[in-house]
Amino acid sequence: MSRATPKVVVPHSAAWVAQTWLSFALSVGVTAVGIWNLPVDIWVKSFLGMGLLFTVGSTFSLSKTVRDQHEMEQLGTRIDEARVARLLSEHDPVAPPKL
Repeated sequence: MSRATPKVVVPHSAAWVAQTWLSFALSVGVTAVGIWNLPVDIWVKSFLGMGLLFTVGSTFSLSKTVRDQHEMEQLGTRIDEARVARLLSEHDPVAPPKL
């Protein structure tokens, strides 16, 4: 049997979630307003706006990938621990060796 300590998962507070969403909306909004007010041609503004959208999209994809990799590592560790626990529980130290 495994004697590993169970992991305690602490949920995020409502204030933290609100702060992160507000921070995200504010940063994208202020950057978009800054691009809109640049004294350049419309094609330059469009290029910068597309760059902003692609950056936001790739950031979401990257954060999801990092989260998924972390969860898979935890799952792999739990599977390995279960295999070792099963092997130890099946092992009889006084049984004669099998040839």
